[in-house]
Amino acid sequence: MNPLLNVTGVSKSYGDRIGCKDVSFDLYPGEVMGIVGESGSGKSTLLSCLAGHLGPDTGAVNFDTRIAGMRDTITMSEPERRMLSRTDWAFVHQHARDGLRMNVSAGGNVGERLMAVGARHYGEIREQAIDWLSRVEINADRVDDRPSAFSGGMQQRLQIARNLVTGPRLVFMDEPTGGLDVSVQARLLDLLRGLVREMNLSAIIVTHDLAVVRLLADRLMVMKDGHVVETGLTDQVLDDPQHGYTQLLVSSVLQV
Repeated sequence: MNPLLNVTGVSKSYGDRIGCKDVSFDLYPGEVMGIVGESGSGKSTLLSCLAGHLGPDTGAVNFDTRIAGMRDTITMSEPERRMLSRTDWAFVHQHARDGLRMNVSAGGNVGERLMAVGARHYGEIREQAIDWLSRVEINADRVDDRPSAFSGGMQQRLQIARNLVTGPRLVFMDEPTGGLDVSVQARLLDLLRGLVREMNLSAIIVTHDLAVVRLLADRLMVMKDGHVVETGLTDQVLDDPQHGYTQLLVSSVLQV
């Protein structure tokens, strides 16, 4: 099986400070990669470079496009990268408000992404929006409500519906459960796990929460000071950490 994403030597610095340094890995279809580390470890910088939100200083991010095969997304034209982000890629922000149009209805938020890829029939767009709201456990009678009327957990579920309605193959998630109550986190994680399996999604999830990656990720990368210090199967890394920093991360969770 060929990788869906091939990352080679991605580095980003801010003056003397290293954001991420020489990161390389492959991600395969249907695989979920977790990236963990404390604040300032470089995980969010890396995610921004991979998702095209930030230009790395060096490296390549090759994606297996449907039409042209492997393409380096860093050297793509802006219109090409924008179309990729509307179709095969999706980005789930930590704060749902960053990924939603707060002055547009719930149905409109989902429908906008369909319209961005050419959908024009209002009835069909609304029908798909309602279908996706139900898939993320939002009642159909809320389709015309604005996100500001929703709880934080509902806003996050709406953001997920907006992202997944076009059937992307790769989803970037930045602390998708951050800031939510524990009970809301559990429900959201269960929903995400079901959608990842059902849609055979590939995903890259950045989080500081080891319980999140334990539940969702097949493989795990541990970052410290911009460097990947350990990588492997999630259970293997968490149950038998080899690097001293990973051991500290795991033991700090166990002590809580």
